[in-house]
Amino acid sequence: MGLFDRFKLPSVKPAEAMEMLSNGATMLDVRENSEWNAGRVPGAVHVPVKNVSDQAPKRLPKGRPVVVACRTGSRSKGATRLLREKGIEAYSLSGGLTAWESAGGRIQGKGNRPGMIA
Repeated sequence: MGLFDRFKLPSVKPAEAMEMLSNGATMLDVRENSEWNAGRVPGAVHVPVKNVSDQAPKRLPKGRPVVVACRTGSRSKGATRLLREKGIEAYSLSGGLTAWESAGGRIQGKGNRPGMIA
């Protein structure tokens, strides 16, 4: 292990995240309410980044890995760090939901209509 390896946050590319979700992981979307309302990953848990420390541990299923997502991947890094400090196996989605959508990941809006990443 290199000198700075312990400071690196684990991240996953969209294809890895899709496989993790199909194997029981949970997606945590840390974007703001307006972004969430525009479009989201089906089945994701929504907790805005400012509330992650207090709310996410209560809302996430216990014992499952968590893929943390935001629009581009920057907010998810901080949220991933907070969750890992609380003992939760969390991974930041590399490139965020824009990369997810580009890789063919589904985004849904309200009422199961197609959504968009805002």
